[in-house]
Amino acid sequence: MTVQTVLDYLWTLAPEACKESWDNVGLLLGRKNAPVRGVLVALDATAAVAAEAERLDCQLVVTHHPVIFRAAQRVTDDNPLTELPLRYLEQGIAVISMHTNLDRAAGGVNDALAKQLDLHNIEIWQDGEASGLLRVGELEETELPAFAAFVKQRLACPGLRFAHGGRAVRRVAVGGGACAEFVPTVLAAGCDTFVTADVKYHEFCDAAALGLNLIDAGHFETENPVCDALAELLRERFPALRVHRSAHADCIRYL
Repeated sequence: MTVQTVLDYLWTLAPEACKESWDNVGLLLGRKNAPVRGVLVALDATAAVAAEAERLDCQLVVTHHPVIFRAAQRVTDDNPLTELPLRYLEQGIAVISMHTNLDRAAGGVNDALAKQLDLHNIEIWQDGEASGLLRVGELEETELPAFAAFVKQRLACPGLRFAHGGRAVRRVAVGGGACAEFVPTVLAAGCDTFVTADVKYHEFCDAAALGLNLIDAGHFETENPVCDALAELLRERFPALRVHRSAHADCIRYL
């Protein structure tokens, strides 16, 4: 088993062609022919995840967020933004990142989020790209405060924010991470409620005025369910490989 073996499989789940043009995905650190006995799945390649991978004897970390996103002119230990990639390389741990391509993928970020929230009759909602990003599903009708409490519990949110559009919850769109820009798309899909993250103040105001219930459940929390889904897919495909799901936590803290 090599890094390339795992990468080839991940491309079948989340093809590179589905990424946004500005994104950076694939094998971002390490040697493609390096042998792999253990894999750790995480949202981010943090220092804590590097220590966890080392402790679990994992030669490969698979993340959602790219470990290298912006160009750097040097990779040294006196630059906090490049010291972390250097640490992974020194420990001999490769990193594969599947980002916006995994958002769109069948069974990826947004399917995992829809499943975690018990949506049914789930559809992929097209948004003008090669494949749809958002997922739209249905629930038994409920009031927004009760649904918001349910979202908080199911996603283990330390807190969440929401704006009331004056409607009961029945047809729900989900977009893990920062997807508030798709409010017009969600309304066009006939949704009364949208669960996403990183919502700005004016976006809450606009959504309420437009009659849309808008829930910000946190970037980490809305994307975290995909780690379980991805780890399970890797276990099924490579039964001889030790696959671990990271015990990582959100970098944001709440009082």
